[in-house]
Formats: sequence, structure tokens, C-alpha cells
Amino acid sequence: MNMQISRTHASGNASGWLTIDLGALFDNYRLLQAQAPASAVAGVVKADAYGLGADHVATTLYAAGCRDFFVAHIDEAISLRKLIAQDARFYVLNGLQPGNEASCEAFDITPVLNSLAQVAQWSDFATSIGKTLPAILQVDTGMCRLGLPPEELEILVKDQSRLSGLRIDYIMSHLACADEPENLANAAQLAVMLEAALGLPNAKICFSNSGGIFLGSGYHNHLMRPGIALYGGAPSVLRPNPMKPVVGLQVAVVQTRIVPAGSQVGYGGSFVSKEEMRLATLAAGYADGLPRSLSNSGAVWFDGQRLPIVGRVSMDSIIVDISALPEGTLQHGSLVEVIGPQQSLEDVADDAGTIAYEILTSLGRRYQRKYIQPRDVAAALTDRAPNA
Repeated sequence: MNMQISRTHASGNASGWLTIDLGALFDNYRLLQAQAPASAVAGVVKADAYGLGADHVATTLYAAGCRDFFVAHIDEAISLRKLIAQDARFYVLNGLQPGNEASCEAFDITPVLNSLAQVAQWSDFATSIGKTLPAILQVDTGMCRLGLPPEELEILVKDQSRLSGLRIDYIMSHLACADEPENLANAAQLAVMLEAALGLPNAKICFSNSGGIFLGSGYHNHLMRPGIALYGGAPSVLRPNPMKPVVGLQVAVVQTRIVPAGSQVGYGGSFVSKEEMRLATLAAGYADGLPRSLSNSGAVWFDGQRLPIVGRVSMDSIIVDISALPEGTLQHGSLVEVIGPQQSLEDVADDAGTIAYEILTSLGRRYQRKYIQPRDVAAALTDRAPNA
């Protein structure tokens, strides 16, 4: 998609436009698959597909060939199960919450078991209904977040009767520093992962996230599970971003004004004009995913000109300096670029002192959403529809 500003003014009920290019998403999945043709590539669609709409995203990934989907909570999987054909597989990263066993079994959802307690919980349920149920076993290889610590894994390997009634499809872990290719922690985690897998030789390995896919063939294994790279985010902080941008954001001007030198701008008067300035107030703020940390540091763009944010970001608005534009260029309802060809998702995150993940997942529901679906993607969706 050409991410140029596609509209010059807000329309309808929209104070801003969030454009989501499903064609770029489709191509990003295919690019990731091409990095490791012998491995399967899952799609991480948790948190409403990083805020972009899990229904649109998951069906597009399915059309691209994706059959494995990771979510964080069981409700996310149940919602998507109703949209996608039965050959799709869903995995819940946070594992089993007490009482979720019957729902997992009923909707054919696979939990990622993160502790001996969860292993026992799923095994007991499988035994009680007389079935063999699928599972992924997560081990902690050095992140100290989720997964069996070494001492619990040792107990399980020595006593595999604890897995009664279970079929362990994958053993998985998560790379903590994959976006830093030279970080020695990556190789250290891989070594621990491969050693852990020796104890469960019948289970395949699921290890690489977005950054891990680009660390080399040793990290690919059987199933990779990219997230941010699918949505156009950079998989590495040190290398050029090979992914196509998926998201564009434009926000409308609410008001323009001229202020004299010495004017205090925004809450707390954190910015004071040194000379006469022309300002524009825009219809988005931290309630719409533009962090307060962009205050006096971020910017928007219009027609190749950077327009700095001045003063503090408010809940529903920001103020930008438009003095560099010819007078009258921006008017009530004009749209400026927040994310697009002149300012990437990573640029906004850097200005905010955060990461692209946080910006992407915070983009609010008050924007008008526009999904771009090229003809070839639409045809693939029709060809691979659940009832086709």
C-alpha cells in the first residue's frame, strides 16, 4: 500500500483514520515463511492482533497459509475459532486458568503448560474424560517469565507419568533478546532450549519469535511464532527493517491559532513560546494511544514538514507547532500524519521512549478504521474461507 496521506480532511464521525494494510500483512507472513521454508510459521494474534483487529488479521493470515495461532487468553481463541476453518490450531500462551479445561477441550484449543501445576491440571482432566489431549510445554530458558524452571523440568523428565493423557506437540520457550542479534543471551538460551528438548524427544521445538527468525537457521526449528514483524514492526533494533508497513495513522486538526511570545502552552505551561507562533490542536491524545511521554518531544508530519509537539499531551488532544508551514495550509479538519511514510512506528516509539509494541497495541478505538485488501488477498480469502 502507498502510505501517502490518502485524505486531506476528516469526514463523517472520524477525528482520525487508522489504515491497516492487509496486503502488507499477507506479504509479511510470506516473507517470514521464506526465511525458513522447512519450518512452519504461526501467527501471534493476541491482544486483538496487537490492536489491529484479530478477525481481519487472522483470516488474512489463514489465507496466506498460516494454520497455527497464538493468543494470550482462552476467550481470544474461542472468538477466533468461530471465524476460521477447523484445520486451524489455537494455542493459549498463558496456559490453563482453573476451570478452563472443559472450554479448551470443547473448542479444540491447546494450552501452553507453564508449570507442573498446570501439567497436573490438564492431565487430570484428560484422564477424567478418557481422552488424550494436546498441549505445548513451555520451559524457562532464562527469561524468568513463563515456563517450567529447570528444577520442575527435571522432575517431569524423570517422571513422565505426570504427562498421562497428554500429547506434547511442542516444547517451547521465548527469546528475551532476539531483537539484539549480537547479544550472547540468544545463543545461551538456544543451548538451554536444545538441552531441554532432549528430555522429551517426541516433542517438536517452537522457539523463534520475530527477531529469532532472523538469527539464523539454528533458531528456526519446527514452529516459529512471529508477532511484531507481521504487523510491520522491525524484528531487530540494529538492522534495516525488512517488513512492509501495515499501519498508517492520520489525525484531524481541531483548531489553529496564533500565539504571541511568552505564551504558556498546554497543561502546566511546560512549553513557553519564545516568539510569535502558529499552533494547531489535533484531535488525539493519550486516550488514543499517543503517550504522554511524547510531550515536547514527538512530532507529526504534513507535506514533508516535521511539526513538533509542544506542551503536554492531553487525554484527547495534542498541540503542534505549524509555524514552518505557509499560513492557511492547515485548517479545521485537515489531516496530518502520525504514522506513515514520513514517520515510522519505530520513530514514534523512539520519541516516546518506549517500544513499537506499546504504541501499536495502544492505538485507540476512536479512530475510523480503514482496511486495505488488495484483490489477490481478497481472492485468497474467498478461496480459503471456512465453508469453502
